[in-house]
Amino acid sequence: MIAQTNESLEMLVMVSRLLSSKLDISELLITIMRLSSRVVGAERASLYLLDEKKQELYFDVALGLPENVQKMRFKLGEGVSGTCAKEGKSIISNDAQSDARHNSRVDNKSGFVTKSLLTCPMIIKGKVIGVVQAVNKIDGEFTETDKNSFEAFASQAAIAIENSRLFNSVKEEKNKLDIVFRKIREGAILTKPDGEILILNYSANLYLEHEKYNLPNVKDVFEKFNFRLDFAEVLKSEGHAYKFEIERDSPKKLILDISVIKLTKETKEEQSVEGLLWIISDVTEQRMEERMARNFLSLISHKFKTPLAAINGYAQLLSENTRDNLPEMVRKASASIYGQGTKLAALIETLLDFVGVDNLSAGELKMTETPVEELLREVEEEIKDKTPEVTLKVAVLDKFSVNVDKTLVKKALKQLAANGMKFNKSQEKLLIFSAQLKDGNKMISVGDNGIGIPGEEIPRIFNKFYQVEAAFTGQVEGWGLGLPLVKKIVELHKGRIFAKSQLEKGSAFTIVL
Repeated sequence: MIAQTNESLEMLVMVSRLLSSKLDISELLITIMRLSSRVVGAERASLYLLDEKKQELYFDVALGLPENVQKMRFKLGEGVSGTCAKEGKSIISNDAQSDARHNSRVDNKSGFVTKSLLTCPMIIKGKVIGVVQAVNKIDGEFTETDKNSFEAFASQAAIAIENSRLFNSVKEEKNKLDIVFRKIREGAILTKPDGEILILNYSANLYLEHEKYNLPNVKDVFEKFNFRLDFAEVLKSEGHAYKFEIERDSPKKLILDISVIKLTKETKEEQSVEGLLWIISDVTEQRMEERMARNFLSLISHKFKTPLAAINGYAQLLSENTRDNLPEMVRKASASIYGQGTKLAALIETLLDFVGVDNLSAGELKMTETPVEELLREVEEEIKDKTPEVTLKVAVLDKFSVNVDKTLVKKALKQLAANGMKFNKSQEKLLIFSAQLKDGNKMISVGDNGIGIPGEEIPRIFNKFYQVEAAFTGQVEGWGLGLPLVKKIVELHKGRIFAKSQLEKGSAFTIVL
């Protein structure tokens, strides 16, 4: 008896080593099958896994059984194996043919005669994942000692199957991520929080010439662009993403837009950064086109100013000249030329204004700390002087100061006010400037009682040169640069702007700082 126990223990130790060395699920299940019959000295063995959705057992491995038998399924409670899985308890049946629980379907299809059965559930975390079954004891009958050994084997088999499933699941997910990571058009680099490169895709390799220089850290990569990144600033920045651009002139012009996404791990105590994902886009062509467009707009604006000043000057003189008895037609034509020239001059000023702001960087702003009420009152006075017919109201719900370029922010607020007056058919035009604190944000709004904006147009109104249809607004004057100018000013201050509107009732534009 002692010798048999020692032999069983040695077998279980060997089984444990073998099972723990297998991670491929198919290879593991075949190994389990071959070992299970040896553990208790049986002629053969079967292994059933549980289909959780259908609540059925199926042969995953059944060595020596015909193919049509291997496709058979058993409901929970059906046969000895189904009863074992349903109850989660081991079953010894030394006279299977007389056992009412025995299902003879397998015997009938395979031609095999089942005499005795030892069936044990494979359980993980209290859940049955399958059943392992020893068939026909070679010498004598299955005993309680066999059951104990087989249960230990079943427990090890269950753990091995679960580990294999987890390993293959992780491996499959890793392969999916690897495919996505390597196939996306944008460059992608995964690094440690200090910038040490762990993995990068093909596009990032091309952009940064990583194979050529084999630089271990993204810091070294950025130095080739004459750019130094403050990693402490990235890690401390609010939100999960940090954006910036880098540029180089040689060996060829290259401008890269980079988004750094912080990969964080949250615990009850704190949130820590585990790594950084760098998404890199080549925006060289886009930025060069934008620069060319700005230079072109600036050039034509300046070129138009001088001849237009001369045209307007002489047109005004002619239209106002009454001493030389000029024909009425000349005076009318001159007045028309002067009127249209004045409108064109205003358009060119708007264009120059936009180009000037569009060329600014955040570092060029002249920031001052200003009480928001003082800012709004100054805007109110400047608008009153020019348009006394408009009713202006200022509502400061919360008192706070803003650190802004005062000249630019006033320009943005006056532009929003100008829009509110221009697109307004009301007899009594109303503008409301308001300020409040909400969710830690400083919010400044400009509301009007104008014609409103159709809902489908709101996502596009901040696009350059975009105007709502003339049939709706009733006018076509302007470049469509007013709201893009406001948006640019707000973005230079690292803020955002959004609009809400109701047709025939008015609009409200809110700047969030």
